[in-house]
Amino acid sequence: MGKADLHMHTTASDGVCSPTRVVELAVEAGLSVIAVTDHDTVAGVREAIEAGVRLGITVLPGVEISTRMEDQDIHMLGYGIDIDDKRLLGRLDQLRLARERRNQLIIDRLNACGIDITLAEVWNTVKKEPGNDLTIGRPHIAEVLVRRGVVHSISEAFDRYLGEGAVAYASPERVTPEEAIRLIHDAGGLAVIAHPGLYEHDKLVEAIIGFGVDGIEVYHSDHTSEQERRYETIAKRYDLMITAGSDYHGERMGEMRHSHIGARTMDTRLLSKLMRGNT
Repeated sequence: MGKADLHMHTTASDGVCSPTRVVELAVEAGLSVIAVTDHDTVAGVREAIEAGVRLGITVLPGVEISTRMEDQDIHMLGYGIDIDDKRLLGRLDQLRLARERRNQLIIDRLNACGIDITLAEVWNTVKKEPGNDLTIGRPHIAEVLVRRGVVHSISEAFDRYLGEGAVAYASPERVTPEEAIRLIHDAGGLAVIAHPGLYEHDKLVEAIIGFGVDGIEVYHSDHTSEQERRYETIAKRYDLMITAGSDYHGERMGEMRHSHIGARTMDTRLLSKLMRGNT
């Protein structure tokens, strides 16, 4: 018996802590089970699992796949996946290429606004190299904007330039939620709709449930108590697993994105489907 936080990011995508450090923080928070769920990559999972073995905490292999449906970005969490599944890895490679095209489009739009930065500068600032299964995202671009003095904070960068509807926002072609669910299932995992409260589109959420999802992330750092009650009701109506996650990314330029590790947890006794083969 213990607590689980099933949504966190590492330096393999847009988190600020290494996989090992994320596991250490989870241990410090008193958690028993975590899942590493980087955006469109599993590059940090193996290191996290190895750290978990050393530190006595269960680390579930996970991923957060970027999808799009009806002009809405939808994130799909995959848990208990085979991180060596060739089809999954191949599709994640394609998604990272799409993310790179999106990033370049954002840079182009920033340049059109008179902000002279390059994608190479972003990679260099976050000390990553392209082509090694790692991803960069809008928070990394926001960090460069702050360092350049274009904006005063990460929040301002999103409000003025990078958030949905802002002047430099861009969203590439992505897989559909239905395809992401199939990819996760074919890789031996369970598919969970991430933070549905951020979409403000419950009819779309229920349509995605019809594609065969296994659960809903009911408890999330950005959900209100009313949203948690509503999605718990929906999950129970469709007999879906209820999960919880902090969506930890860490503190960047003095700002914490979402919340700290352990901000949203669930009882590990509710994880019987996920724990098979991972204990």
